[in-house]
Order: sequence, then structure tokens, then C-alpha cells
Amino acid sequence: MEGLIIAYDGKRAVANNTGLGNYSRYVIDTLSIGFPRNTYRLYTPVVRENPRLEPLLARANVELEGPSSSLGRKFPSLWRTFGLTRQLEADEISIYHGLSNELPLSIASAPFPSVVTIHDLIYRRVPGDYKPIDRKLYDFKYRSSAENATRVIAISRKTRDDLVEDYQIDPAKIDIIYQGCDPRFGLPVSFDDRQRVRAAYKLPQRYFVSVGTVQSRKNQLLAVKALERLDLPMVIVGNRKSDYAASIAAYISSHRLTDRVIWLDNVPFDDLPALYAMAEFSSYTSRYEGFGIPVIESLSAGTPVIAATGSCLEEAGGPGAVYVDPDDVDAFVGYARKLAGEQIFHDKCVERGKHYIKRFSADEFARLTMATYRKAIIEKYI
Repeated sequence: MEGLIIAYDGKRAVANNTGLGNYSRYVIDTLSIGFPRNTYRLYTPVVRENPRLEPLLARANVELEGPSSSLGRKFPSLWRTFGLTRQLEADEISIYHGLSNELPLSIASAPFPSVVTIHDLIYRRVPGDYKPIDRKLYDFKYRSSAENATRVIAISRKTRDDLVEDYQIDPAKIDIIYQGCDPRFGLPVSFDDRQRVRAAYKLPQRYFVSVGTVQSRKNQLLAVKALERLDLPMVIVGNRKSDYAASIAAYISSHRLTDRVIWLDNVPFDDLPALYAMAEFSSYTSRYEGFGIPVIESLSAGTPVIAATGSCLEEAGGPGAVYVDPDDVDAFVGYARKLAGEQIFHDKCVERGKHYIKRFSADEFARLTMATYRKAIIEKYI
């Protein structure tokens, strides 16, 4: 199918520079290159500049739209929930894709097909990380979006299974499409970039790294506890402004590990490939994830991963990662010593990881996403 006007929920692409924003921009990037004869139009409640989005908007087939009415501009949240459907219909779009778990509540009566990407149902599996009111809101919005969509994209088999189990969504309606990561993680990191990043953050010659939001679900404390029995320092890349971050800081202080931990906040995205590439291994021991993009980033950079069992991280890392129970400090220490001290084992993990993540290519992602659009269009009109 060519010449389609494919509309998207552009809120996160414009406003968010982490997970959901990265996914939104990745969709537009891969599809606008892979299928250039379509028009890709992002609808956002607030139009503003974002340097990460600007290169995509420079393409002739990518557009950005805000609310068309003064009422929508005055009440952007209501527009996104209710008014957007009318605007999409007036614009005669071919299909609408909600990129971040949501569709307008009026989408069921729309004359065009719709797709929603559901990233995870973590709020149901790890409720302690979410306020009760937020859990109720997510439950309502995500369930109704999955029910009302013509088709659903799940970013992992685990998310698909959760949708079937928790919301009784027909598995035949769900397509599993794995996301890749930014291609910069797969490029060689130059000597100059390595030296620049090492100097900027005062990094030691050897270390391991943990990248991600610092919250209890992410479980960075497991690796911190392992430090007492390792010769390597740890680099934490993530925010410090949370109760969980404070508890980690308190543990570091009380166990005299201050000189063993380098904590980096607000790291520019361009520095992440070098931070991964220079590490002996990375740690991503989250208790629950929808997929685990930091695992893909690390493997793309040629750095093996210690990940946790219990959700979907085995899907992300395959044989390029090793896996531990999220509370098993002994297992973490054992694998850390092997990855840092046994070169043959380390290199085999790197080789297997590089081979495994070929399945997460941008071309495959674009092909499968377009196939979902085709199925949704056919199912809407048959």
C-alpha cells in the first residue's frame, strides 16, 4: 500500500526524550525511510521544538499538526482524548496509530482503522511504583484502547501474554513487533570519543555500567550490593531524585562504597554509546519490563549484559546476556567475575549478542509495522 496518510499520536515524540518518546520517533524514522511514498503525520496537543525530532520533520513525507480549533488549543488534554478523532476524520487520514498505549476514547466510532502499541502492563505487576489513581487511570485507558483498536502491537511476547491474561484481548488481534534501538549504538566508537567521554565523567579504565530510570522496579540496588565483592567500580546513569535513589545512596554511604560508585545524571544521549562500549559489562536487573531497550543498546555497542529473570529480558538479550534472579547477589557476583575476568566467556557473549540482535533491525521493524497497518485497513473494511 502506498500513498497512505498515516496519523500518529505525536505527544511523546515532541515532549519526551526517553522511552516512549524514543519509540515514537523510531516508528516515524524507520517507516518514513522504508516506505517513503506515504505521508506520516504526527498530531500533538502542544507544538514545540525538539532537537531529536527536527531531523525527521525535515523529511518531505513527515508532518506535525496541532489542534485545529481554538477550543482544542485551549484544552489540549481534552482534545487528545475526545476532539482528535473529529480532526482526523476531517483530514481524511488512512489509519491512526497510538504510539504510547492510548487511543482517543471516541476512536471506536471512527470511520478509519486504528492501531495501538501497548508497551507493558507494569503498573499491574509492580503496583508499588505507581500511585493508586494512576493505576486506575492506566487500567481504564489501556484496556479500552486495546479493546477499541482494530489491531494491537505488543512490543514483546510477555506484553502480548499480559494483554491476553489481564484484559482478555484476542491473541489473534495482537502482533508482536520488537523495537530496535538508535543505530548509533551499533557504530564503532572512535578513540577520540572514548577519551572525551572518559575525561568528561572521570571514568576509570575499567568499570561496569547501569543505565535507566532509578526506581525500585529497576533494582539497581542488586548491583550495588554486589560491589562489596567485586574489584570493579560501578557507573550508574540515571536520576537521583527519587526515594529509591535516596535509599541506594544511603546504602552506598553506610557500606563505605562511595569511592566505588560514579553516579551520572542528565547524561547527553550522544555520550551513551561510549559509556556502554568502554564498560566490561552492563547491568539491567529490572524486576519487570515490557521489553528492555538498554539491553539492546548494550549488546549493539558490543557490551554483554547481566539481566534479570522474571519478565521479558530474555527476549531482549537472548544468548548475549546472562540472567540472574533479581534478588540473587551471589549469582550476580559470579557472572560479573566471569565477564570481567574470563576473556573467552566475555567475547563469546559479545559475539552471540551481536548475532542475536540482528532480528531487531530497523528494516524488519518497518516491514512488520506496515504489515500490521495493512491488516488493520483490510479488517476495517471487509
